[in-house]
Amino acid sequence: MAETTVAEVMAELAGFEDPKTRKVNEKHGDDHGVNLGRLRALAKRLKTQQELARRLWETDDTAAKLLAILICRPKAFERDELNTMVREARTPKVHDWLVNYVVKKNPHSEELRLAWSADPDPVVASAGWALTTERVAKKPEGLDLAGLLDVIEAKMKDAPDRLQWAMNHCLAQIGIDHAEHRARAIDIGERLEVLKDYPTPPGCTSPFAPVWITEMARRQQDR
Repeated sequence: MAETTVAEVMAELAGFEDPKTRKVNEKHGDDHGVNLGRLRALAKRLKTQQELARRLWETDDTAAKLLAILICRPKAFERDELNTMVREARTPKVHDWLVNYVVKKNPHSEELRLAWSADPDPVVASAGWALTTERVAKKPEGLDLAGLLDVIEAKMKDAPDRLQWAMNHCLAQIGIDHAEHRARAIDIGERLEVLKDYPTPPGCTSPFAPVWITEMARRQQDR
């Protein structure tokens, strides 16, 4: 099979462009107009191609970066490479996919978690907090949960949006998964009132930590 070129892929992505999709995405800070279902179908057809993924990432096009994430080998990236990539992933969807689909599966994820959590760039720091939330849920051994709550209590209220959202998720995860910290996590959420008035569709759980924690703990008891 002939090697797929970046130009061929970019031409195909351009054909996926839809003004209505772009308008919806722009409301969430994303600058692309590609339907994600079509993007995933293209990724499935291309299969895993690490070098093509790297070249697509280098185009600095948001849709191309999303496709790169879907066709890359997450374990093939070096630590410094991912450190550079997270700083280049400026739109929310690219940032979210990079952390969840690539960094979490990479052997350097713990080193990066520690480095990014303390990074002065709030978007990079939010990636560190997302990795911490993953550990709270799946591998909490060795984490200082009380210490994390101290940091959240001191810094979440005034954190920039993306970092605040990530810290709030961590707060909720601690309260949901660790009953011994639940009362304190709920208390912090109630006092800080972060995302208290966030518009939540019917049938969905509010991201306001006290409501989120209480609802998910209730569901665990009902199982």
